[in-house]
Amino acid sequence: MARGLQKQQARANAEKRAAANAPPKSQLKAMVNGNKYKCPKCMLMIANYKLVVQHMEAKHPKEPVPSEDSFNV
Repeated sequence: MARGLQKQQARANAEKRAAANAPPKSQLKAMVNGNKYKCPKCMLMIANYKLVVQHMEAKHPKEPVPSEDSFNV
């Protein structure tokens, strides 16, 4: 049964090498598709209107917060 053990070890090593050489799993496309609002001041892409309001209050306190209707979503 020595060949059976070698076969299992070779298969496990091959799986490790394949996982190491696999391309990285990126979430950039999903992240871009999820961001639908753009800050009018700094052009930062933001996921929803509530986060736009929080962003505007924190980063641009002197600027007025645009209404939700002003965004073309």
